[in-house]
Amino acid sequence: MNSYTHVLAIEQTKRLRALLDDLGFEFSAKPYTIFFGKKNKLSVAVYEKGPKVLVQGKGVEEFIQFELEPKILGEAKLGYEEVHSPKMFEPHFGIDETGKGDFFGPLVIAGAYVDRGIARRLLDSGVQDSKRIGSDARIRALATEVRKAVAGLTDTILIGPERYNQLYEKFGNLNRLLGWGHARVIENLLAKKPDCSRALSDQFADPRVIENSLLEHGRKIELEQRTKAESDIAVAAASILAREAFIDWLDRHGRELGMRLDRGVSAQTKATAVKIVSNGGPDALRRVAKIHFRTAHEVAPEHFGPPPPRREWRK
Repeated sequence: MNSYTHVLAIEQTKRLRALLDDLGFEFSAKPYTIFFGKKNKLSVAVYEKGPKVLVQGKGVEEFIQFELEPKILGEAKLGYEEVHSPKMFEPHFGIDETGKGDFFGPLVIAGAYVDRGIARRLLDSGVQDSKRIGSDARIRALATEVRKAVAGLTDTILIGPERYNQLYEKFGNLNRLLGWGHARVIENLLAKKPDCSRALSDQFADPRVIENSLLEHGRKIELEQRTKAESDIAVAAASILAREAFIDWLDRHGRELGMRLDRGVSAQTKATAVKIVSNGGPDALRRVAKIHFRTAHEVAPEHFGPPPPRREWRK
């Protein structure tokens, strides 16, 4: 393991700063950090957002097991994952998505299969929920590790904005669209691993959305949805693959347009949307953005209506 991330409480942050001081770490200023310490080839950064600690370099495991866990976190987890989360090591699919809250870019849904051996390899490679990773380079490196470990038992569906806008109009509800996409990924994974009996995803809707879609195509599998499913290594691996596909799409289409396509929804994304409409008209925006977002209406109200009221899910 060459990197590790964990959310900290404010009091834990203070105690970690004192511990690093006692251990002889040298401190320096780094952007977005509360503090950054380094000793030999091991670095410990505590970021303002979270706050969360990022441990990197040589000796990560030893530092976590003998310093961070017993003295700061007060729990032993590293190396005890099979004790704390035995189901994570049983054969199953993990499904996750990215892009649903971003104005620009596609909706990406990915899935990965794990068993005990694959789960251990992923953990040893430092795979974790993509939302805990701020570096695009790190996402791409971990995606490579996931593909090596899972050996072809993955699937990624990328729904580009043009297709997304068509499907959103058809379904009229993001949860229906997500359910449809999750079902397609599970179907594709079952074609590769038909004896897998369980799939896990984050809880975003009534599971019947996925179940009904699968049954229409003659597929049956135990579906488990829970909050914070990204703590499961299969879901974390899927989140890495989905994020990689998403950032690659943004980079590629941004270069084609000659401008940066930012994530999320912000004043900057709105300013970029104004430029796109000014240069290529509303159809150009439809090709790179989700037009049911309020931003589209604000930029070109004569072409894009205000967001419709949310429809409740029905059987």
